[in-house]
Amino acid sequence: MDEFNMTDLGKMRYFLGIEVMQNADGIFICQRKYVVELIERFGMQNYNSVCNPIVPGQQVGRDEAGVKVDSTLYKKMVGSLMYLIATRPDLMFVVSLISRFMANPTELHFTTAKRIMRYLKGNSGIWDMIST
Repeated sequence: MDEFNMTDLGKMRYFLGIEVMQNADGIFICQRKYVVELIERFGMQNYNSVCNPIVPGQQVGRDEAGVKVDSTLYKKMVGSLMYLIATRPDLMFVVSLISRFMANPTELHFTTAKRIMRYLKGNSGIWDMIST
């Protein structure tokens, strides 16, 4: 402040869409607001929530015989889910799994991506606070 004109804005609250909370116990980050915006962006407000991000035992493979879907929409959804991995380690496996099929997504892959969104809708409070 001696050399440059500066203003103290207080503690950081948001950084790149990630909410930052600082207190005596530590620094906590979450993306609750981003999850809500994500659900609204993809029109999934009226979908039912689920307990698991993927059906237990489900095999997700190439599915070459499956019905092709809009790859642009699929890429947007998967990319948005990838951004959540920073604060949601419970999504790491399933998001990396569906990201393998960005070139030729089918109904199976798109349904799996939508299931992750449904999981987020019902479980926004479980993993959203990560201590740094």
